[in-house]
Amino acid sequence: MTSQIQDEIFVAGAGGQGVLAFGKLLVQSAVEEEKFVTYYPSYGAEIRGGTANCAVIISDREIGSPVVSLYKTMIIMNAPSYAKFLSRLAPDGMLIVNSSLVDIHTG
Repeated sequence: MTSQIQDEIFVAGAGGQGVLAFGKLLVQSAVEEEKFVTYYPSYGAEIRGGTANCAVIISDREIGSPVVSLYKTMIIMNAPSYAKFLSRLAPDGMLIVNSSLVDIHTG
């Protein structure tokens, strides 16, 4: 029996930063690679400037739930999202930040 390969990716930032569009790009890429994928967006009522995030899970097998407690990869686009979501990064996970808006030393 082969092991399951699954990536859990969380993208967060402000509305207008392309957070949801980036998530959709990940989904489209996974579909083109014939992977199983879930996309779970969340955003505020504001058109621009409100919070926005999405969770994307990509797997070589069916995905049981679109929600996980810790993510292997986090892409954080602004300081409020860094402060709010950093605790959901897996201990051995990869963190990618927009360094022009996020100071990882102060949040």
